[in-house]
Amino acid sequence: MYKNKLKEDSNTIDHKKIGKKLKFFLFSDRVGIGLPLWLPKGTIFRKNLEEFLTEIQKKNGYEMIITPHIGHKELYIRSGHWDKYGKDNFKSIHTPYKKEEFLLKPMNCPHHCEVYRSQEWSYKDLPKRFAEFGTVYRYEKSGELNGLTRVRCFTQDDAHIFCTNDQLVEEFKKVINLVFYVFRCLGFYEYTIRISLRDTKKIDNYIGSENNWKKAEKAILKAVEEEKINVSINYGEAAFYGPKLDFLVKDSLGRSWQLGTIQVDYNLPERFDLYYKGKNNEKCRPVMIHRAPFGSLERIIAIIIEHTKGNIPSWLTPNQVVILPISNKYIIYAKKILNLMLNYKIRVSIDIRNEKINKKIRDSEDNKIPYMIILGKKEEENKMISLRRHGLGHIGIFSITKGIEIISKEINLKK
Repeated sequence: MYKNKLKEDSNTIDHKKIGKKLKFFLFSDRVGIGLPLWLPKGTIFRKNLEEFLTEIQKKNGYEMIITPHIGHKELYIRSGHWDKYGKDNFKSIHTPYKKEEFLLKPMNCPHHCEVYRSQEWSYKDLPKRFAEFGTVYRYEKSGELNGLTRVRCFTQDDAHIFCTNDQLVEEFKKVINLVFYVFRCLGFYEYTIRISLRDTKKIDNYIGSENNWKKAEKAILKAVEEEKINVSINYGEAAFYGPKLDFLVKDSLGRSWQLGTIQVDYNLPERFDLYYKGKNNEKCRPVMIHRAPFGSLERIIAIIIEHTKGNIPSWLTPNQVVILPISNKYIIYAKKILNLMLNYKIRVSIDIRNEKINKKIRDSEDNKIPYMIILGKKEEENKMISLRRHGLGHIGIFSITKGIEIISKEINLKK
């Protein structure tokens, strides 16, 4: 019985079906399987998430960068990604020049290492926190693809922190709290946290010295202990360059999804010969923290859609308000209200179709638009608006100012 109910609920909240109905994204065989195309509404949704995290990152000392979608094969040989994933990934891109061989970018971290390496740093400059919404490409087998949760092209909310050994634990703790804040804002309150370590029986799957791994593991354990976080330990799930802390979020059906991850890496700084000048002008090796609170924009969007059954939080949803004039006689009044709302940065539209008001309301409900403003003769004469809330129905008639205040208060609420 429970399994049948779970299957029924899963079909009802399937992000692929809801995303298609709400016109967020699509897939095209002509473009290629596993390569999502973002439609205007889905692009707004995605950009809202980017802006939300960008704002948080700026407040926490991150600097935004942009790196190419491809890189020289030698870059990934140096980082170790070629040996680890090369044979199972997209084939190399060859140019007319014989010595040029490129790969579609499978990871952002080698590029970020090069950004750090582009100039000299002192211990006084650290930590350096470089963030990017970096698109990567991985050749997932066709049978493993699943909507937005498993794709061949996805954008990571990636950042890499370069710090000293003394700064490592504090920086790691700051990232933990950043992840917690992001989860609260997105309405994820049920999650488990695990430390992912090496499988010591398969030591050849990892790069770097035993000493580097022990230092990295010790730092994660210390940060978790100081933050008083309950964790489990999972062997064999570490990144090939270092251990990590993974966050598994439970959705409305109780399913667990791995989203946020924080990784400690002593190995790539060695491979890329990264350094900074210490207090005595000596060369010192930085430590690298990899982190992604969302994991990827594609996966987080899929999970938000399913977790909310398509009722996207109003501060994220592409269309926050739709104005529904009862007839074309009230379109001028509707445009006046629209312009006022645009001044408050409210995402608003007008339904000018020649349809009955009940049809417009039903369509707005189906499109899960948070607020509907109904305008007729009485509203125009009294300079008022009739306000409806998705799923709740009519909530009252208000002055324009009061109505905008009610809407603005909710759409700006992120926690």
